[in-house]
Amino acid sequence: MLKKLVVVFVAAWAMAGAAAAQPSADEAAVEAVLSGYRQAVEARDGEAAARYFWPDSQIFEQGGVEGDFATYLAHHLGPELHEIASFDFDGLETDVEVVGDLAYASEVYTYGITFPEAAARAPISRRGVATSVLQRRGGVWRIVIYHSSARAPRPPAN
Repeated sequence: MLKKLVVVFVAAWAMAGAAAAQPSADEAAVEAVLSGYRQAVEARDGEAAARYFWPDSQIFEQGGVEGDFATYLAHHLGPELHEIASFDFDGLETDVEVVGDLAYASEVYTYGITFPEAAARAPISRRGVATSVLQRRGGVWRIVIYHSSARAPRPPAN
């Protein structure tokens, strides 16, 4: 009897673990917003990036308050996207939690930036983190608060 109970418990635990590994529809929708934003940045398409933010969003970057996304795009991100040749994300780790019509997400990644005149300016490599708060309005998820920061990658430990 005990052996059957253990087998049932292990099977239930395994099924629960498999179910937990599958993101909910809301988690998948939130991850799609975050992915869409990253893809827009990689494409250096500010207008596409703006589609993932609510108009009343707030952006915080590198210790600064950037304002709403339209302001951030006009005065910070947009000019940067026009100056670079490429922006590539790599090594992404994302964690999403949904609570009703709000979701929060953390992202850890590396990114690389190259410039049109490679000889004039060295490529940039950074380890970045981002925290996002997303809100569902009328069934649509978008970012309402976004905070990111980055630093030069640390050398490997010896």
